Amino acid sequence: MDAVPVRARAYVAGVVLLALVCLRPLPDVHTPWWAVLLLAGLYAGSELVARSRFVGTCYPVLLAGAFLLPPPAAALVALPGALLSPVAQRPFVLRRVWRAAQLTLAVWAAARVHWECGGRDAVVAPDFPHALVPAGAAVLAFCLVLTLLDGGILHLADRVPARRAWRGLLSRSLGPIAVHGLAGLMMAVLWRSPYGPVAALLVLLPMCVAWWAFAQYHREQAAHQATIRALVQAVDIKDGYTRGHSERVGRASMMIARELGMDDERVETLRFAGILHDVGKLGVPTRLLRKDGPLTPEERRVIELHPEYGHEMVRGIRFLGEARAAVLHHHERLDGSGYPYGLSGDRIPESARVVAVADAFDAMTSTRSYSRARPVEVAVAELQRCAGAQFDPRMVGALVRALGRHGWHPAVTSDGGPPRPAGVPAGRTGEARDSVGKGAS
Repeated sequence: MDAVPVRARAYVAGVVLLALVCLRPLPDVHTPWWAVLLLAGLYAGSELVARSRFVGTCYPVLLAGAFLLPPPAAALVALPGALLSPVAQRPFVLRRVWRAAQLTLAVWAAARVHWECGGRDAVVAPDFPHALVPAGAAVLAFCLVLTLLDGGILHLADRVPARRAWRGLLSRSLGPIAVHGLAGLMMAVLWRSPYGPVAALLVLLPMCVAWWAFAQYHREQAAHQATIRALVQAVDIKDGYTRGHSERVGRASMMIARELGMDDERVETLRFAGILHDVGKLGVPTRLLRKDGPLTPEERRVIELHPEYGHEMVRGIRFLGEARAAVLHHHERLDGSGYPYGLSGDRIPESARVVAVADAFDAMTSTRSYSRARPVEVAVAELQRCAGAQFDPRMVGALVRALGRHGWHPAVTSDGGPPRPAGVPAGRTGEARDSVGKGAS
């Protein structure tokens, strides 16, 4: 949303107008203003703390407001926190206004559904377990509104295709927001109980512990990313011919993994595998990586040690999981003629078979100082020709389907360097060395 298109600005303006319409009945509604101010201040403070700790937003307070207040008053609770919370990217004002309007509509919808389902009486009683039904309906309405609006802004501002903009948004958000909804319901019930609002605030204590744990997890993930970035930068500095190759192989590996229906954790692991597949080149003499002419048999044997070097480098990094096997085996071939161990068929780890296809595809479609890029269609045809002998046909098919859905943008991966000598075939200089084997070189 950095350079926001006109149609996206119009969309935001429309959502803001709808939010103002939801707030319009406020003067005619009996509103406990002290409760609105207390909840709004609590939400604003929680939002500032939560976002500074990278743990998202504080939905329990908003949903407690939806369970306790009339819809227009509940919608008002979100405004101060959304308008004051930190924003990481420009345009700051537009992003804050968008967030405020989005949450206003979502809270209004949740409060309206809760009210219509008789939830207010159930909270006052309190009437358990029947109070869970209107609360569940309110949480669902809250999620639906957020999903609808988020998908729209992704499509209009970030130009995500319509068929992808809303995919998975509801399923990913429903579980976490349902937990926040239970905390909000507990706050509302305690608020209406003889113990009063002070007791309701105690519900936030376990949420704070959860935020702290999540912040620790976020820092650990950031450390993982920094470790991987450092390794990849070291490879790129050593072998300038393939700069950017690792990131693109990670992206292609992720596309294949998603097409195969792997869960998010495995998709991320396969991305790591693709990014780090060539880290072993740090152990290969630079003169071989940058040699202008064809490799001698002995030099080729040294180059072919890079998967083992890479495995030695990463095997102690526990969070990489099966990515370590991909680093070691991504040059194995289905027919058993690959290296380093000559594994064949299903004996080759699945992660390595994914990375092998992603690696070969990017090697063929990238322009380097020693070889021209092949068109995507030609590279795909070559992969299909070698499927069954060099590559796993299942992985090739998954990549072809993913390319048809998302496309691919090949890139130049070298800023310069010596041209390929006359008479030396592509794939025999630099990366020997392209991950395309005998059949696809």
